[in-house]
Amino acid sequence: MATASFNMQSVFAAPSGVLKSRNIRNTNQLFFKRNAPVGVRCMAQGDPIKEDPSVPSTSTSATPPQMPPSPPPPVSKPKVSTKFGDLLAFSGPAPERINGRLAMVGFVAAIAVELSKGENVFAQISDGGVGWFLGTTALLTLASMVPLFKGIRAESKSKGFMTSDAELWNGRFAMLGLVALAFTEYVTGGTLV
Repeated sequence: MATASFNMQSVFAAPSGVLKSRNIRNTNQLFFKRNAPVGVRCMAQGDPIKEDPSVPSTSTSATPPQMPPSPPPPVSKPKVSTKFGDLLAFSGPAPERINGRLAMVGFVAAIAVELSKGENVFAQISDGGVGWFLGTTALLTLASMVPLFKGIRAESKSKGFMTSDAELWNGRFAMLGLVALAFTEYVTGGTLV
């Protein structure tokens, strides 16, 4: 640092014709080093620094201490829509979940009535089953929509064995089971059990 200060002082203090080209060249070499060794190191976040013994070190001075990487910014959760149209859209969170819940209740109820009274699904519907179906549909739809209007999704509350994915799969199987039960009873003309 002192050498650079001295060279700059000599450049400015000397009369204009007295400077030799050698002093200017030395000053330029001091401030504008060409082909100075520069090392660039790329590494993934969290990887320890690994020195490669086959690559010679180009740094003549001590390396500055590594600063710990700053933590990544918190990932913001996407805002969930609570609009009625978005919730009941074809790809929305409500239709498959509500239909699955209704199918699970319907399948269990249909099998229970078959075992107790010996009536097939079509006889159950014609003997007052429509009222029960409409009441259950209204109740389960309302109970399923209230958390969705508050912005709460089933995925955020599922832990352990009873997950939201398990509920979806059980609902899908119940929908298939209810349709298969009705089709089988229609083809055979009697109850399944």
